[in-house]
Amino acid sequence: MTDDDRSTHSGEIGPTERLAMNRTGSFDWDLDTGTIDVDEAGLLVFGLESGGFDGRPATLVQRLDEEERTRLGQVIRHAITSGETSYSAHFQTEDEDGAPQWTHVQARILRTPDGMAHRIVGIVRDTTTEVAHSEFVLDLEKRREVQTSIVERTTHALSRAVTVDDVTAAMTGPAGLARLGADGLALGLVENGSLNIIALSGESLDALNDFRSRRLDRGLPLAETVLSGRPRFVPSFPAIGRDFPVLAPYVERLPFKSSCYLPLVAQARSLGGMALFYRRRSAFNADERNLLLGLAAIVAQSLQRAILFDEERELATGLQETMLPRRIPAISGGEIAVRYHAAWSGRQVGGDWYDVIALPRSRVGIVVGDVQGHDTHAAAIMGQLRIALRAYAGEGHAPSTVLARASRFLAELDTNRFATCTYAQVDLGTGTVRAVRAGHLGPLIRHTDGRVGQPKLRGGLPLGLATVFGEEEFPETRLDLVPGETLVLCTDGLVEQPGSDIQSGLEALSAAMSSGPPQAEALADHLSEQLWERWGAGDDVALLVLRRSPDPGTPRAPRIHQYIHQADPQGLSDARAAVGQALRDWNMAEMADDAELLTGELLVNVLLHTEGGAVLTLEVLPEPVRRVRLSVQDRSSAWPRRRTPGEAATSGRGLMLLDALASRWGVEPRGEGKAVWCEIGPAHAEVAPGPSARG
Repeated sequence: MTDDDRSTHSGEIGPTERLAMNRTGSFDWDLDTGTIDVDEAGLLVFGLESGGFDGRPATLVQRLDEEERTRLGQVIRHAITSGETSYSAHFQTEDEDGAPQWTHVQARILRTPDGMAHRIVGIVRDTTTEVAHSEFVLDLEKRREVQTSIVERTTHALSRAVTVDDVTAAMTGPAGLARLGADGLALGLVENGSLNIIALSGESLDALNDFRSRRLDRGLPLAETVLSGRPRFVPSFPAIGRDFPVLAPYVERLPFKSSCYLPLVAQARSLGGMALFYRRRSAFNADERNLLLGLAAIVAQSLQRAILFDEERELATGLQETMLPRRIPAISGGEIAVRYHAAWSGRQVGGDWYDVIALPRSRVGIVVGDVQGHDTHAAAIMGQLRIALRAYAGEGHAPSTVLARASRFLAELDTNRFATCTYAQVDLGTGTVRAVRAGHLGPLIRHTDGRVGQPKLRGGLPLGLATVFGEEEFPETRLDLVPGETLVLCTDGLVEQPGSDIQSGLEALSAAMSSGPPQAEALADHLSEQLWERWGAGDDVALLVLRRSPDPGTPRAPRIHQYIHQADPQGLSDARAAVGQALRDWNMAEMADDAELLTGELLVNVLLHTEGGAVLTLEVLPEPVRRVRLSVQDRSSAWPRRRTPGEAATSGRGLMLLDALASRWGVEPRGEGKAVWCEIGPAHAEVAPGPSARG
């Protein structure tokens, strides 16, 4: 009697029975005879009965498909031929019901002294339950990894969202849908008793545009979810059409298998709802439902934060807008454009401002400034300071006096704030600009040929500080705008780029002005797009563009104007070239050489013997006698003096050239200075040189 028999008679379970109960059997394969002995438990693993087994290995594996038999055979042959002492393998069969069954074989190879394999013994066991459990665990881990990834990516994307637009941007589009693990999205916010869909993303979802704004009632699934505060999971998407007949015609056009509708609630406040649509999903298990509810909570918190930010920002920017001029007065002889951009970051506003002030004697005052700080206090001070400066300017005071009084006013407010600004009085009739600045950026001027200059304005201390330190001196600088030239004032938010100095910003501004269109409104838009929007400004920006109307003359009597700065040596050469080119364009090339020579002589006299620049005007005088007239205007009251140079003298021949080349010339007083003019071409027979042709 064997041990197993004795165990059975005694009521105990023997080793063989224990293995059989766990669907584990053994085998003994004689390689010399080609027969295999398998116990009853082992045959059960292979799906065979002991009475029907013929002892051949091929019969044992007949239920394996060809691919599995080939793979198992390769494992055994490799182990035998490579000299290994054991092998193991997993292979798949089908049970009597056709269900997949996994089997594991583990064997030891017995060899003769010379290394030849002659026998294989081992065990075989049914591992279907183990494999299924392992696959379940792997699938569970995979699903949990996916869920964790969805939460992490969505949280990361929404953590950077500041406004409601930022939230919708993070959730829409292919990347946003991928983060959510969905194929479509609808996001709605409750406002004034309506559910407004603020975002639709996904193929064919534009079919739902008809429901962008609907009264909040139970006629739609998302609205019902918002009203009830309970989520709705729909494993079969067509069912939505049956439950909500108004959606039936649309459901047929949408390629989804399932959907879910989630309320967005934050701090007990219902903000709206979110709908997610799926192409392949047809069920929502407990883990998936919990995940979706967690996503809804994350989205709700982000939306609550964004809505609060937008409300505060709207309030702050609205306050600042009330402090700025409601309208810009119309001006004669030019055009003005203003722009104000609030910073993209931060809830609070700054103290940047602009203003355009009508002044006596057809002049106009322009100002751009910035009060220290970025809060509502800065905006309030800005409003008071702007009104005070406007009042002082409107009284007709000189620019230096206007800023001195404005500084005193700010100091008396006792706010511990200071302000910077640039203020200018402009006479568009003559082009005269009297500018002062208080710790602020100076203006830039775009000339008619597209070049951009940065005039040097002497400046004083910022407003408020100037009074505290007893330095209320704001020296004036005179500039000249010729017809067609443009003056640009701005605050530092337009030229301060993170990681770069302000000079680089000014150079970028100059380049943008040079490449932009000439009209004031178009140029203001161009500068906004090229600079403020490109840099993503974290600061407020005030921008003012003033252009003096161009004076092209008429087709029969054309005219050009150009300003030549004293500190610009290239300007003299450019002016001569411009005169020559203009005359050739006007079909008067025969006068170009003389005109270029006289241009150089007149400008050199101004640049060497005065303390400022010059305004050059070239025009064709109307018929009957076709001539050209050159005029050079400067600020000096000293008239040119005729001299008699010696043979070795290197100067003093300018007026002699005028006498030789011009048909007539003269000097005229012009406001604070004079203009020296000459005409080239046939002289009027009735006109003789008189007192105006003087040296």
